[in-house]
Amino acid sequence: MPQISDSQIKILVIDDDRIIQIVLKQALEKQGYEVILASSGRQGIEQAHKHHPALIICDWQMDEMDGLTVCRAIKSEVSLSTTFFILLTARKTVEDKVEGLDNGADDFLSKPIEISELKARVRAGIRLYQNNQELQKLAGDLQIQKQLLETELNEAAEYVKSILPEPISGLVTINYRFLPSSQLGGDCFDYYWLDNKNLVIYLLDVSGHGLAAALPSISVHNLLRSQTLLQANYYQPSEILNALNDVFQMEKHNTRYFTIWYGVFNIESYQLTYSTAGHPPALLLSQSSDSSTNIKQLITPSMPIGAFAEGKYENAVCTIQPSSKIYVFSDGVYEVEMSDGKLWGFNNFINLLTRYNHKFMNLDEILADIKTVTASQSFTDDCSLLEIKFEPENT
Repeated sequence: MPQISDSQIKILVIDDDRIIQIVLKQALEKQGYEVILASSGRQGIEQAHKHHPALIICDWQMDEMDGLTVCRAIKSEVSLSTTFFILLTARKTVEDKVEGLDNGADDFLSKPIEISELKARVRAGIRLYQNNQELQKLAGDLQIQKQLLETELNEAAEYVKSILPEPISGLVTINYRFLPSSQLGGDCFDYYWLDNKNLVIYLLDVSGHGLAAALPSISVHNLLRSQTLLQANYYQPSEILNALNDVFQMEKHNTRYFTIWYGVFNIESYQLTYSTAGHPPALLLSQSSDSSTNIKQLITPSMPIGAFAEGKYENAVCTIQPSSKIYVFSDGVYEVEMSDGKLWGFNNFINLLTRYNHKFMNLDEILADIKTVTASQSFTDDCSLLEIKFEPENT
C-alpha cells in the first residue's frame, strides 16, 4: 500500500482553548498536514465522522465533554477505531496515563506544549496509523482470497459429490454415506456393472485430508472408472491393485499413499472376488441356522498402494448367501475419539453392527448411534460407509 503524503493527512485538533488551537494549527500546517479544528468534544466527534482524520489531538480537560469521553466515543466507532488518538494534558502521574490508555488513548502530549515533541509524536502516530491502514488492506485482501478459495473448495467438493455413484436397488442394493472431515477429503468410492453379471465395488482412502488428499483420490477414481489401467484385468481385483501400485508410487505423488478395498461380485455364482491394500476389512454379515449373526472379515494380507514398489496383491473368494449384507468403510467410521481420549475402535464397530443387525437400522441410524456411544459431535476423519444388501430372487 503506498504511503499517504503529508498533504493528504488530516489531523483533528479538539480543544476549547483558542490559543492552543492556533499554536497547534500553525505548527502542524508547517509540516504539510491538513488541520481541522473543533472547540468542544461534541463538535470534535462530528468532525471526526465527517473527515475521518488519521490523527486526533484532544485536550483531556474540557467543559461539557472531556477528552476521555471523546476518546471512548471515537474508538468505539469501527470506521474511526484506527485513528491515532493523542491526549493533550498537564497530568503526568502514572495513574493518569494508565487511565488514559484504558480509555483508548494511543499517546500523550504534555502541557505546556513543546513544538519539537509535538512534531515527533505526530510523526510517530502517523507512521503507526499508516502501518495499521496497510495491515487492514492486507487483511481485506486476505479475506477476499479466503472467500475465493472457499468458493473454489466448495465447487471442488460439489464435483467430488457429483462423481459418486447413485444408490442402486434390485438383487443387489447399495446405499452409502459420505462425510468428509473438511470440505474435501481423501475418501472416494464407486460401484458399477462391468457387464450384466459382474458388479465392481471399491472404496479407497488417501492419506491426509483436504485438497492434497482429494486430488489423488479423484485421479484414482477417474482412472478406475475409465478402465484405462494397462494390462489390468478388471475382473481380477489383485491385478487392479498391482497396476495401481505401479502407477501411484508415493515418491512420485507428493508422498501420498492410499488404502483400498476392491471387489467384484458375480450375480450368477453369487461369488465375491476381492483384494485389499492396507484397508480395513469389509464385513460380511449373514444369518446362521439359529438366527444369530455371523460376521466374516473380508481382507487379504497387503500394504497400502504406493508404500512399496515390490508390493504384491492377491485375490480371495467367498460365496455370498442371499439376505446377507456387506459393509465397506474407511477407518474414520470407527477411529473416533471418546471423551477419555481413547479411540472407540474397530471391535466396537463390529459389536454395534452385530447388536443391531436384526433391527434393520439404516446408515443414518448407525452413524448417529456411533456418535451417541462415543459422545462425539462429529467424525474427525473422513468417513465413508457403504452398505451392500444381497436380496433373495423371490423378494
